[in-house]
Amino acid sequence: MPNKELNLEQSQAVAHTDGPLLIVAGAGTGKTTVITQKITRLITENNVKPEEILALTFTEKAAFEMLTRVEEELGESYSDLQISTFHAFCQRILEAHGLDIGLPTPFKLVTELQAWFLVKEAFKTFDLKYYRPLANPTRHIHELIKHFSKCKDELISAEKYLSYAEGLALDHDEERAEVRSRTLELANAYHRYQRLLLEHNSLDFGDLMFYAVQLLENRPSIRAKLGRRFTYILVDEFQDVNYAQYRLVQLLAGSAKHLTVEGDDDQSIYAFRGASVANILHFKDDFPSAKAIVLNQNYRS
Repeated sequence: MPNKELNLEQSQAVAHTDGPLLIVAGAGTGKTTVITQKITRLITENNVKPEEILALTFTEKAAFEMLTRVEEELGESYSDLQISTFHAFCQRILEAHGLDIGLPTPFKLVTELQAWFLVKEAFKTFDLKYYRPLANPTRHIHELIKHFSKCKDELISAEKYLSYAEGLALDHDEERAEVRSRTLELANAYHRYQRLLLEHNSLDFGDLMFYAVQLLENRPSIRAKLGRRFTYILVDEFQDVNYAQYRLVQLLAGSAKHLTVEGDDDQSIYAFRGASVANILHFKDDFPSAKAIVLNQNYRS
């Protein structure tokens, strides 16, 4: 609906540029139009430099569509305008600053299949018993990697996981002995997996978010530098962010809080990866001064 005139709620959302903003909108209500119009107005009417704007979404397709719409509205392209997926953005900042937290530079980003082969090649170095069935020793590699990815989505480090598992060992309840053993086995496998990646100068998909958050939390000078650059942050499909992504947004927003998030409170397609509609409720708690605007006019039906 880029050619349609904005309704009242959409116009209010586009015009709001002072402080945090929560846009609650269902499918077909012009969410993407509002975000693209907002970016366009920031540049053309509020004299915001394109490099000061960061828009984050989930898929390359969505990022490309948003960038295309903005460039059509502006009538030209801006190479410094950051409209990106979460992971692509995190990859860029880690490539620039990963050395500050001890990451290999340059690093190789491995796919899930490449990670599987990496573990398989080094399988003898993993002290597995429960997760190493005799008939098919490598059967659980895929599920183990998925488990480690989930840990990263929740910002659970291998060290934290191992410390928790070792703490369970203090419990001498015989009925829980198998649970303690399996947890310690998983924790050691996670720790070995992370070391294996770094030994091969590699990061996996989950590492991008995990280490980006670690970078911003542990290096305040870099966080301040990015905060000064990205004075306006916009997040698409906010209901789908997991804990690591939510934390990243918090850290990037900083004290300026020129932050706009839009989400659908009726659906969360990434719930299996830790996303939650509760993000919308948490946003109201974490940014109590945020203005909330509801888009309820459906243009598709």
